[in-house]
Amino acid sequence: MVSGVAAGAAPTAAVGAEILADGGTAADATVAMCLASCVAEPVMTGLLGGGHALWWDGRRAGLLDCFVAVPRRIGEMEELPITFGEAQVHYTVGAATCGVPGIPAGLAALHEAGGRLPWRRLLEPALELARSGAALSPRHAACLAMIQPAFTRGRGAELFAPAGRLLGAGDLVVQPGLVDALECLGEEGPGSAYRGSIAEALLGVDGVTLDWDDLDAYRPEWREPAREMWHGYTVLTRGGLSGVPETLGRLPRLAGRTETERALTLVVALEDAEREGHTTNVVAVDDAGRICVLTTSLGLGAGVWTPGFDLHLNSMLGETDLAVGGLTPGTRMESMMAPTLVLDDGPALAIGSAGGSRLRTALVSVLAGVIDEGLEVQDAVDRPRLHPAADVVHAEPGVDDAALAQLERQGRTVVRWPDLHHYFGGVSCIGRSGAAGDPRRNGVGIVA
Repeated sequence: MVSGVAAGAAPTAAVGAEILADGGTAADATVAMCLASCVAEPVMTGLLGGGHALWWDGRRAGLLDCFVAVPRRIGEMEELPITFGEAQVHYTVGAATCGVPGIPAGLAALHEAGGRLPWRRLLEPALELARSGAALSPRHAACLAMIQPAFTRGRGAELFAPAGRLLGAGDLVVQPGLVDALECLGEEGPGSAYRGSIAEALLGVDGVTLDWDDLDAYRPEWREPAREMWHGYTVLTRGGLSGVPETLGRLPRLAGRTETERALTLVVALEDAEREGHTTNVVAVDDAGRICVLTTSLGLGAGVWTPGFDLHLNSMLGETDLAVGGLTPGTRMESMMAPTLVLDDGPALAIGSAGGSRLRTALVSVLAGVIDEGLEVQDAVDRPRLHPAADVVHAEPGVDDAALAQLERQGRTVVRWPDLHHYFGGVSCIGRSGAAGDPRRNGVGIVA
């Protein structure tokens, strides 16, 4: 595989390339990109969220669970309807939707497992972005416009709609409190979010149900990845709610099929439920062949920020699709995230995606395009996608018309989207032919 980075936004990817050029490992680059994404991609992720990572040290892979945990006490949550296109989705927000954050502890675990550069060096690019402000990309601006009811509450109105005008493409997102938050992480270490200044600010938010014991008990967890054999390749990924191993298990080869056959085959393999998600993904490969894929999210976001630090609280406790079996205090919440590595006689593709229920659709479609159909990584990411949800199939322009017409004859409703859209996920990946970011998120891939 080539060495390089891929991420959901240009500033995030540039940080990863900088760290690799400075002698950092894939773990270093991933940590620095994640920190930068919390500044440059605030509609997709944040320091008080959770995530999953896959780390390959050159010989073996480990799956890191740094997703949010359920606190001992559950509080009252507020329903907030948000309109996506013609559909209205009912979200749950408010301080009581905040679970125990995992990102700071997860970044510390990745740095310990494979980092080379000092922790403070990995914070520097994010601090620089926070001090200058980060330009909102067109795709992220479009996402903000859709979810503004959650992002313009309280402090959010000052950050994302200053002077009463919602930020648009090219506008600077200025979050002055993030400078202080990142400086706390530099001075106090990642433990600031669990035992220090950031933890104190989080617990001081009115309505938060977390307590010091919840924060102190949190630990990131290393696990064995799920292993799926797929047409001669070994796929290492997350199982559980992600559904990726099961989907690959029922996906036949696509190579040699017509576009119509390919689309119809994907619909059968990708049957899924419907849910909007706000997530981002970074990938890094260093010149020694170490690999890291990290997916993170705040959920929608609670619509509540910590005073002084401008840290958006996660809303994971209100994500009903993730509360499988209810909210059990002290347990990890489930997740659809699936950082993935494909191997034959060595690593062939490192890939992750954003997108809620479309995460699996996007990841599997791109993986099959690269590994089975032989596409260049950017071509596979750029290719129009479809997503089945119950009796509805959503399709981007360019999906085979004959296949869509046949689905309609079968009684399906086909929703034809006018353009590529962040609804269809956000893939970032690195393969043997290069690095790719998703145009649906203004993502970028950089070969080192």
